[in-house]
Amino acid sequence: MMPILADALEDAGCDNIDLLAHCRGTGPHVRGCWAIDLILDK
Repeated sequence: MMPILADALEDAGCDNIDLLAHCRGTGPHVRGCWAIDLILDK
């Protein structure tokens, strides 16, 4: 699911290399993930 999110973010103009790489990584992605918190502005 996270790689799909990375594609959508990139299509929307996101150029944050760290964020995109993290979303495309193998994970695991869990509650409190810094990338999700950044996207949700938490």
